[in-house]
Amino acid sequence: MTTNILIAGFGGQGILFAGKVLAYKGLLEDKQLSWLPSYGPEMRGGTANCNIIISDEPVGSPIVFEPDILVVMNRPSLDKYEKEVVPGGMILVDSAMVDRKVERTDVRAVYIPATTLASQLGTPGLANMVLVGKLMKECPELAGGSIEEVLHKVISARHADLFESNLNAVKKGMEY
Repeated sequence: MTTNILIAGFGGQGILFAGKVLAYKGLLEDKQLSWLPSYGPEMRGGTANCNIIISDEPVGSPIVFEPDILVVMNRPSLDKYEKEVVPGGMILVDSAMVDRKVERTDVRAVYIPATTLASQLGTPGLANMVLVGKLMKECPELAGGSIEEVLHKVISARHADLFESNLNAVKKGMEY
């Protein structure tokens, strides 16, 4: 089984970190994986996306051309990548940041006001983690395992004080 994920939005929204969390989750579950970040020269405010491939078999190319799952945190990303998702795939949308619905009818669209929910938690910068939680809830292939263990591995020592905030954001997404 192989799952191709593309997360896209603006720089500064935590796109690359969300991808890193998902990739590390696969790593701890003994999966083959690839994590390929990409961002424009502007970084904060510029475009950012992250290709994640989680598989039971070796990954041949790190680039996701046809995502099974698309996670978008802004409208330009939905406009750009909606058509790339495989039929039967899923598009997860931060509905607080994207002002339109998914136009395709051959994919499953899931909406969550991630930025609003993160703000309600007092951590507006953790909308990415709310989306990770929702994604884990919606996709059986991403469920299971210990998100706490993953967060302990990916959150740097310098930001260790943000562990509980990240965990609460993931849980908020799972509950929505």
